[in-house]
Amino acid sequence: MAEKISITGEYIKLDSLLKFAGITETGGIAKEIVQQGKVKVNGETCTQRGKKIRRGDKVRIDEIDVELEVV
Repeated sequence: MAEKISITGEYIKLDSLLKFAGITETGGIAKEIVQQGKVKVNGETCTQRGKKIRRGDKVRIDEIDVELEVV
């Protein structure tokens, strides 16, 4: 089951989401994970750390078995 993350704005950048959700301790670590292709957005591998994640999007990191749903 996906952990639900609530955002107040229109979107949040992917690397910021990972840090905000507590998946990574720093933005630098989030950047590395994304650039290594370990993150999927809506089922597709994403290597853009600045990708805009909007409500309804699902972010998954299989390596650590985490799924986030933005609400």
